[in-house]
Amino acid sequence: MSGRAPRRTVLAAGAVTLAAGVAGCSKYGDEGAQEAPPPESTAPGGDTPATKSPGGKPAPGPELARTSEVPVGGGKIVKDRKVVVTQPESGTFKAFSAVCTHSGCLVSEVADGTINCACHGSKYRVADASVADGPAPRPLPEEKITVTGNSITLG
Repeated sequence: MSGRAPRRTVLAAGAVTLAAGVAGCSKYGDEGAQEAPPPESTAPGGDTPATKSPGGKPAPGPELARTSEVPVGGGKIVKDRKVVVTQPESGTFKAFSAVCTHSGCLVSEVADGTINCACHGSKYRVADASVADGPAPRPLPEEKITVTGNSITLG
C-alpha cells in the first residue's frame, strides 16, 4: 500500500463527521424555542396567510375593478390576477378564472355576451362561464368576489 487510508475508511469518517455536525447544529441555540403555529388560513392559491380584519373575518383581497369599469352584459379581464369580472345583469357581478379550460391561454376579450379566447376560439357565457362555443371542455371556474360600494375585490 502507498500509505494512504483506504477509500472506505475516509468515506466512513466523513459520514460520521457530517452526522455529528448536523446533530450539533440542530440543537445549538434551540433552547426554549417553539415551533411556529400553522397559519389559520391561506389566501387563494395557498401561498400566504390570508389577512384577517379586526372582527376575525378574512379581509377583502386586492381590488379587481370598479363597478363602473364592468359594462352590463360584458366584463373586464384583469390579466395580472388571471380573473375576468362580468356583469350579466345590472348590479349583478360575477368573477371567473381568465385561464381557458382548453389549453391554458388567458382569455382575450369580453364581447357580445361571451368571454372569448383568441387561442382556439373558445367562448364562455358572461352569466355563468359555461361553454358557449368549443373547443373548451368545461366552464371557467368561478372566483369568489366581494362588491363593497363601487369596489370589486377578490374574496
